Amino acid sequence: MAMSHVSEKMAGQTAGHSGEHTAERAGGNDHAVVRDQRPADADARNWVDRFAPPKSRPYLRLMRADRPVGVWLLLLPCWFGLALAAATGVRDVPFIYYAILFAVGAFVMRSAGCAYNDIVDRDIDAKVARTALRPIPAGQISIRSAWICLIALSLTGLAVLLQFNPFTIFLGFASLALVAGYPFMKRITWWPQVWLGLTFNWGVLVGFAAATGALTAPAILAYSACVLWTIGYDTIYAHQDKEDDALIGVKSTAIRLGDRTRPAVALFYGGVITLMAAAGAAAALSPVFFLALAAPAAHFIWQIKRLDVSDGGLCLALFKSNQTAAFLLLAPFLLAALVPSP
Repeated sequence: MAMSHVSEKMAGQTAGHSGEHTAERAGGNDHAVVRDQRPADADARNWVDRFAPPKSRPYLRLMRADRPVGVWLLLLPCWFGLALAAATGVRDVPFIYYAILFAVGAFVMRSAGCAYNDIVDRDIDAKVARTALRPIPAGQISIRSAWICLIALSLTGLAVLLQFNPFTIFLGFASLALVAGYPFMKRITWWPQVWLGLTFNWGVLVGFAAATGALTAPAILAYSACVLWTIGYDTIYAHQDKEDDALIGVKSTAIRLGDRTRPAVALFYGGVITLMAAAGAAAALSPVFFLALAAPAAHFIWQIKRLDVSDGGLCLALFKSNQTAAFLLLAPFLLAALVPSP
């Protein structure tokens, strides 16, 4: 009964997309090939489906190039770290150049992480309506091709990382343990979002270290704030899959928290503002920093008020709104750098 319920959801979702179905097998992939169909949760107006050459689309979808919000959520914490360093008085650092490097690095490493996650989770993805049409479970890309794409992206990320100081390079390599472990967390703990938070916000530490060559309490506090932020927004995101996840035995904070999600997310988001304020205090930043925290706080309140965990479309929209939240969190650091403490 459980698997038939998932299959019905997948069939209904698949019927909503145009494309050619065939029973061919692709390069060691045991899933039936589904020709050039976008995943169920992809925006129909995304640039990949509208402009990319057909042969490139499966690879771009593997990289999640059709949904850039993840790049911003990985990149902005790197810029938080850079801006925090600037706000503490660090000078004689090529901040703009570093910001561009982090942008390139965030794109390729987020893409590599998605490819790795899809390789590991291909059997789970095939059983979940939202992910069944991802390139690997849909048979559009073989496992071998996915690995080649992953290696090429990783080598590009390595080239970016090597532009920084030795301590930053060390931190970059240290993050690989978190990246490697993430896809397996949903199999062993109800709190995989904590691991994702530790992984996705490592850029705060890397960005600060790139500018200073060290880590201090303000950077660690800002990193901790971002971990809570990710737990909050990814819990909202996970509510899209909670029914399928429960049926196939995948764990998440969405399932664990259930109807308690709204107060829990409020607690996480409240912790974000509190820890960001603590980071500002530890760094003795100017009063403008603390005043500017009102904007992301207001955005988080808006998210919490709108949240309805039974509405998957709304959960996705609120998750995507965290791209705006990211820029609102960056603004206090930039303002503190422009208006130093007297």
